[in-house]
Amino acid sequence: MIDENQFLEKLNDAIDSNRLTLPTLPEVALKVRDAVEKEQSSANQIAGIIASDAALSARLLQVANSPLYRGRVPIDNLQMAVARLGVRLVRSLVVSLIMQQIFQATHDLLDAKFRQIWEESVQIAAISRVLAGNTDHLDKEQAMLAGLIHNIGALPVLAMAENHEELLEDSKELERIIDALSPPVGKRILEMWGFPPSLIQVPANFLNLEYTSTGDADYVDVVLVARIEALMNSDSGFDASEWPNIPAFTKLGLEPEVNIIEIEGVADDIQNIEVMFLS
Repeated sequence: MIDENQFLEKLNDAIDSNRLTLPTLPEVALKVRDAVEKEQSSANQIAGIIASDAALSARLLQVANSPLYRGRVPIDNLQMAVARLGVRLVRSLVVSLIMQQIFQATHDLLDAKFRQIWEESVQIAAISRVLAGNTDHLDKEQAMLAGLIHNIGALPVLAMAENHEELLEDSKELERIIDALSPPVGKRILEMWGFPPSLIQVPANFLNLEYTSTGDADYVDVVLVARIEALMNSDSGFDASEWPNIPAFTKLGLEPEVNIIEIEGVADDIQNIEVMFLS
């Protein structure tokens, strides 16, 4: 069994000495992020930034014409796509493409684990968007982004695991190491990316069922509940005995036994979001 403290120490040392590079935001993503933070930025200005990236441009047009966002008139240019989708969703799409591109595994187990983490993150992002849509003070597109990045700390852990034969041969041990180290590493990545504190807290606390925020529900609460809802609808064997005591449910005004996916219309919205990110 690997000592996770020693593994984290080696991981941080590898990062500090540039032997393992944390994922960085490409120039186009940095520009989009900065433009999103400037409320005076127009759809035309953001479209001009995105136009320099062919993959992102194609994805934006695809999403603008998807069932979830489609209007009566088809969208065929980036400015109209940004105007329809809104700048916060555009930022989420940028980050999602980056996450898919930054990890290229050379080992089958690690590649399968990344795909599993990505698919779970997309599902949790979709549920987070639905949950935030019922909460006046939270932005549903920001909540979706929180779901996408909640386990981003797993990516460097997977990269480091390529150098540890025992992890490549033991999927349960790999899972344990990811759960132990993803929170602090994910927090470090989002700090480096210049994300706001409201989102930095998400990877740091997504496994902390006792998390209690001050004031109203925040994006950590949303992701915690979304993750539990996802587990509720899976075959994970997740222990539900502690759910009634989880503060996040109370903060969101939900009963732990309520399966939101069974609410009329919710399943369709979630499926459309999953198709949008996984297709």
